[in-house]
Amino acid sequence: MTSAPIAVHFVLLDDGVLLDWAGPAEALRAANDALARQGRSPAFTLHVVGPQARCRTSVGAYVSGIDALPPLADATGGCHWVVLIGQTGARVELGSPQARATLAWLASLPLMPGRLELVCVCAGAVLAARAGQLAHRQATTHHRHLDELRAAEPRCEVLVNRVFVADGPVWTSAGVTTGIDLMLHRIAGVCGPALAADVAQNLVLALRRGPNDPELSPFLRHRQHLHAALHRVQDAVSQQPQRDWSVARMAEVACTSPRHLTRLFVEHAGIAPLQYLRRLRLDLADAALQSGHNVTQAAALAGFGSDTQLRRAWHLLGKAGSPSRPGR
Repeated sequence: MTSAPIAVHFVLLDDGVLLDWAGPAEALRAANDALARQGRSPAFTLHVVGPQARCRTSVGAYVSGIDALPPLADATGGCHWVVLIGQTGARVELGSPQARATLAWLASLPLMPGRLELVCVCAGAVLAARAGQLAHRQATTHHRHLDELRAAEPRCEVLVNRVFVADGPVWTSAGVTTGIDLMLHRIAGVCGPALAADVAQNLVLALRRGPNDPELSPFLRHRQHLHAALHRVQDAVSQQPQRDWSVARMAEVACTSPRHLTRLFVEHAGIAPLQYLRRLRLDLADAALQSGHNVTQAAALAGFGSDTQLRRAWHLLGKAGSPSRPGR
């Protein structure tokens, strides 16, 4: 996590889709709450900015107290995310003086990974394209705005059927709820996947999708239930996979008996407790191997007692290849 909180600026214009920014903002707020429960400092500060102090949302309600567009072109130190959202209607209308002022402000931003980044939800990508920030980049947007995005910036490679796309300091998502998927992915990058999974569960999201809509995150697999005690155990195991877990220790977290906990796991998660632990550790080890760790390091990070335990679990659970040659 960065030493200073990331400043996240939600840019609002008239008729902006409410869920495009409220959903991602709630995910960031929930992430800060989860960090606070762990005794950690907040990772994000949230700002609502725009060319006018009051604007109308997609559902007719007004948002007031909007801060002015910040002078990020000269910003030094820290990290800033600028979040652009979609609008109602078949096309993004940017003819108003407020929209033109926003385009000029966006065009002046010197984007840089880890310093000043652009996050586009839904047709917010069209706004970024009109400001000249998508030239020679890959991007996506809502399926109804794909042709509009291509016309707005012919030098942009527009990708279809993607939940979201990352290209350097620019992140674009397909639309509405995918903005939450994108923000959960970004939370995982800053705070770790276990905390992002905690946020997803807090928001009661069925799953967290990735840029290529990959297999379900190991931190969310077997968690499509609403049993609080079981989530408590799964949270504890996810946050400390290296701990010497047994069914009895898990049962202490759930405040129940080992026998009853096993029944809860099978009934609600569809898997036995120790089998869940083994699968989680194996996925963690696989992720460590993919990121460049050797077998011994991956085994230790995932909570296996030795390389041999990792290799045994790898073959027992039928993963392709081997820890030395994953996926082959």
